[in-house]
Amino acid sequence: MAPTRSNVEQLIRQRAQEHPTAVWLHWRDETYTWSDVLSASQRFAVGLRERGLEPGDRVAVLLPNCPEFLWAHFGILFAGGLSVPVNTSQRGVVLQHILSDSDVKFAVFAEELRDVVLGATAECANLTTLITLGGDTDARVRHCVDDLLSAADEMLPPIEHPGGVGIMYTSGTTGAPKGVVSAAYDLTALHILLSASGVQPGETIYTPLPLYHGNALTVSAIGSMLMDAQLALGERFSASRFWDECIRYHAVSFNALGGMIPILLKQPERPSDPDNPVRVVLSAGAPSDDRWPQFEKRFDVKLVEWFGMVDSPGNLINLEGRVGSMGKPMSGVTFSVLGDDGQEVGPGVVGELVFAHDKGRLTWYHNKPELTEQAYSGGWFHSGDLAETDIDGFFYYRGRKKESMRRRGENISSWEVETCVNRHPSVVESAAFGVPSDIGEDEVMVVIVPQPGVTIHPEEIIAWCSEHLAYFAVPRYVEFIDNLPKTDTQRVQYGVLKQRGRTENTWDREASGVTVVRR
Repeated sequence: MAPTRSNVEQLIRQRAQEHPTAVWLHWRDETYTWSDVLSASQRFAVGLRERGLEPGDRVAVLLPNCPEFLWAHFGILFAGGLSVPVNTSQRGVVLQHILSDSDVKFAVFAEELRDVVLGATAECANLTTLITLGGDTDARVRHCVDDLLSAADEMLPPIEHPGGVGIMYTSGTTGAPKGVVSAAYDLTALHILLSASGVQPGETIYTPLPLYHGNALTVSAIGSMLMDAQLALGERFSASRFWDECIRYHAVSFNALGGMIPILLKQPERPSDPDNPVRVVLSAGAPSDDRWPQFEKRFDVKLVEWFGMVDSPGNLINLEGRVGSMGKPMSGVTFSVLGDDGQEVGPGVVGELVFAHDKGRLTWYHNKPELTEQAYSGGWFHSGDLAETDIDGFFYYRGRKKESMRRRGENISSWEVETCVNRHPSVVESAAFGVPSDIGEDEVMVVIVPQPGVTIHPEEIIAWCSEHLAYFAVPRYVEFIDNLPKTDTQRVQYGVLKQRGRTENTWDREASGVTVVRR
């Protein structure tokens, strides 16, 4: 392969050359120009190289929303490494799995995560270079972000990208999180998607969503670069401050996930609700009922629903505003719905949503060639989502094939919750599943078989999970039962549990006033 630069690096260099003093990033009261972005990315890249990074090395990024996340991510690309963004709420066995499976050699982390990261690195023999943001160095953590940003501001020569540009871990199934390797960013599809927002050069896109997820990092951050727009980065989503932030930064568009639309609708109405600069909301998972037009009318915006996955590039987009639909296929990709026999089904029949990109496979599962082949079997990428079409060719989401949950924009696998709960010394086994939430998506419920003769209180389970799970994966509902429903082959019957749902014996964390601290 001839030496080259990633398409994101080329894009940053192009923007910095076109208008170096123009602002790209807004963060709190700070602004950063294209020249600033290029300089920080180059310095971080040089700093990584000086500390031994070789092309193809993987670098974990465990940072909250902040400019340094972007400098690290871009710097890794500039240096020829693979960026591995990690959810900062991950703990215990899940974090250990991600760091070990990705085989990272470097980790950049926020100082408040020092103990969490150090505790998860015991079995990561290749993770030798730890870099803190905001902390001091010691024998184990020998570098800090400021040191890397003090490196020379110079262009590194182009290099080969032997292993793609990044790995994102998704917990969209019942198993351990899977690492999705991207060969390159699909800027063509991204441009089509962002064009639907109508954002013009120099205008602002706002996101408070976490950069360690593909939506904020790819659609908002890199998407704003592609459109020659500005990015306003929030620290985190706050329903009470959301519209004030949009007004503060003069944002004309934002991306919404999952429960964001219902949550914003539940805020007390204000006469000034429609007096905001937002024109278009790109939404993935908007309510498929009257709340869609209610949101548009109340806030004087247009909702453009779309579908996409980290696992494989391919998008649906609803430009016609048909309520409840994910839309129709964008150019360059073909979508269909398959029945259990693997054959395409007609309108009104629910089956698995599958798609195929004109350019072939652009992603693969890290260390899982068999799973990759299975996902791409029959010439289609199998999404694991259920869907149906109508006679006009619009696609509609109808749930997941496999047992997993989605709570407020976060995918949660039964495996990760059960693995945590089952390690409690008083638990024999458990099953975790989703029950409907009043704002859409799921709430996490766990049913537990305790050790014989042992009494466990739900609060103990919540405290245990809070210590070992990401905050969003901590169950809301807990129930103790004698036995789990199982098949003859001893597989848990999740369908039976979901149909059973909550009972009079189910303990509700929120109703009991037990809170989980967001970390």
